[in-house]
Amino acid sequence: MTFLHYDAIVVGAGQGGSLAKHLALAGRKTALIERRLLGGSCINWGCTPTKTMMVSARIAHLVRRAAEFGIQTSDPSIDLNHIRQRKRDMVLNFRDEYKESVESAENLDVIWGEASFTGVKTLEIELRTGETQQIQGEIIIVATGACPMIPPVSGLKESGYLTSETLMEIDAVPEHLIILGGGYIAVEFAQMFRRFGAHVTILERGGQLLAREDSDVAAALAEILQEEGIDILLNSEASQVTKDMNALSIIADCKNGKRTIKGSHLLLAAGHDPNTQSLHLEKAGIEIDKKGYIRVNDSLETNVQGIYAIGDVKGGPQFTHIAFDDTRILRGNLLENKEQTIADRIVPYTVFTDPQLGRVGITEKEARKAGSKIRVAKLPLNETARALETGETKGFFKAIVEENTNQILGGAILAAEGGEMMATLQMAMLAKMPYTTLRDGIFAHPTQAESFNNLFLKMDREDSVSS
Repeated sequence: MTFLHYDAIVVGAGQGGSLAKHLALAGRKTALIERRLLGGSCINWGCTPTKTMMVSARIAHLVRRAAEFGIQTSDPSIDLNHIRQRKRDMVLNFRDEYKESVESAENLDVIWGEASFTGVKTLEIELRTGETQQIQGEIIIVATGACPMIPPVSGLKESGYLTSETLMEIDAVPEHLIILGGGYIAVEFAQMFRRFGAHVTILERGGQLLAREDSDVAAALAEILQEEGIDILLNSEASQVTKDMNALSIIADCKNGKRTIKGSHLLLAAGHDPNTQSLHLEKAGIEIDKKGYIRVNDSLETNVQGIYAIGDVKGGPQFTHIAFDDTRILRGNLLENKEQTIADRIVPYTVFTDPQLGRVGITEKEARKAGSKIRVAKLPLNETARALETGETKGFFKAIVEENTNQILGGAILAAEGGEMMATLQMAMLAKMPYTTLRDGIFAHPTQAESFNNLFLKMDREDSVSS
């Protein structure tokens, strides 16, 4: 058997493609293996397309609110085909730029096909041509990502369903979109398609939306969605799906008994599974957890020396910027002999509802569970000048501070451009500033940033102390 030998092999061309390019430009003979599309989930069916479509949904919402600001207009007409084409054009442009960047790199071979391990440091690739190719590498990085989880619901496969990818390709607004799951993807699509004109129902088996968030944050976002006409059924789990002509019927086990919900379309948004099924990791001796995610240490190395995993396939926070930071860590360690790790890194993220939920650091419930002595402060947006002036008064600022050191441990900002505002908290945390620096800082008026003055003034009150 003849093997092609490489210094480094990267399986998966999302953020893995960026790492492969850096390895190749550093003089390492590198192979990048991709079975589907360059750019990974972010460019092709994640961040780029969803956020592009969300802008259209927000504009439709603002048009409907125009009378509040003294502007008279008619109800907007939704052209989903135009919205979809704008999304497709954006994706294609990003993908083409990515493709040119990767394919122009010296020492980098892009191999199209499905890879699986045949042993330690050896892979077999089922090429798109139908042929197979054997390769081996001194270093192997697995960056295959994750895919939507298909829950074990009776009749689901036969009745048909949509994922976050296929939902963005439909050509007409659903009459009634039913969403299984109440996480980040679920709430973003729920609001988007409600604003496009669909009736929307969320079925969440837990007691709140966004299970990882503090209950006050989840409740506030749920209230915003409900005010827009979205039905939210908590403590409800689908047990059976049937299809009659063009109608779907979902039987759900709810807190007060069984309930049948009828709709036209069904979106699965109940979590993800790692893309490890076809890798045959066992042939390389690579350990996985009970959900199939690849186990790594703080240096992103698996239990097999020289084999690494980055991004969603290793579990943990599943965000593009985390995968990007994984590549930064490996790039430094492999090419510059650094000893960087993922330990104690501050994780920010944004839920792109409207208003956005910007989150960084730990939650209040995490701090309390850890037994930390903390201060907690909240500032409703309707107490801020900028929010009142712009009419964006739904939501609040929230921060958690360590009592003895005055260090900011985390925060949640549910506000227009909450993700951008959250970054201010993150930068303060990275600089290890005490909260008093933001409390006493001079911010331009009238901006949303000056809300940090009043938020952290609340931190000085005795009733902010919690343990």
